[in-house]
Amino acid sequence: MKKLLLSPLVILIGVVVILALWVMSAYNGLVALDQKALSQWGQVENAYQRRADLIPNLVETVKGAAAFEKDTFTQVTEARAKVGQINLGNNPASDPEAFAKFQQAQDGLSSALSRLLVVVEKYPDLKATQNFRDLQVQLEGTENRINVERMRFNEAAQGFNTKRMSFPTVILANFLGKRFQEKAYFKSQPGAETAPKVQF
Repeated sequence: MKKLLLSPLVILIGVVVILALWVMSAYNGLVALDQKALSQWGQVENAYQRRADLIPNLVETVKGAAAFEKDTFTQVTEARAKVGQINLGNNPASDPEAFAKFQQAQDGLSSALSRLLVVVEKYPDLKATQNFRDLQVQLEGTENRINVERMRFNEAAQGFNTKRMSFPTVILANFLGKRFQEKAYFKSQPGAETAPKVQF
């Protein structure tokens, strides 16, 4: 009789132990991928910060040669200020609305910088100065870093989202609520799918 009672009890304990091990493994896997995505997000922020730090130097260099292009300088300064006002919290990619605002502000700054570089084309003397060339090279390098870091972040977010949405991990992730929300991805600027028209 005791053997009959022990057998289901042993099976029940075995099932509970296996379930507990699975929960621990799934949770630890989500934590590792979440931390990887957050670490990569830090790299994205570093690249954007480098660009934000270069902009005042670039604007001041251009101002000296193109003092009457005030609208362009104002747009660049305002776009940089908007980027600095956005607070994304601890886990930015888990809040799609805040993430979209951040990306919109960064896209606005990229657009303003493009307009500034168009202004520079009107001033060949400015393009010839060593200071400006150095700043332009640094800015181009930073833009490339931003693209690379955004791509790496998207890869980290994809790894997290794939694990999070896989069955049965999705059950645990949904049970834990906001702790393991799906990560947002960086997307191209609106209109990027249309090839620019080149006219000669």
